Amino acid sequence: MPTYDYRCNACDHEFELFQAITANPIRRCPKCKKLKVERLIGAGSTIIFKGSGFYQTDYRSEEYKSRVKEETSTPEKKDTKSKQETKQETKKENIKDVKN
Repeated sequence: MPTYDYRCNACDHEFELFQAITANPIRRCPKCKKLKVERLIGAGSTIIFKGSGFYQTDYRSEEYKSRVKEETSTPEKKDTKSKQETKQETKKENIKDVKN
């Protein structure tokens, strides 16, 4: 639904109203309550991007996406395993030190 600009010719009050395209223009001013309101011709609206997406990376080629996936997934798996193994070894050593 578009937003329309209105102006009251009696009190010069300008305002915007969000209404359906099929709705009739309003005639009564919300400020002075006179029947002197007219719909103005606006410059139009802009596109509003909401939600996820609309990023430059959304339109990359499949080849690029696969290369990036390979580069980022392979080293992380190795690093994650070695970090986990190191943590487990450290815990075992700490437990042995506490028992002794």
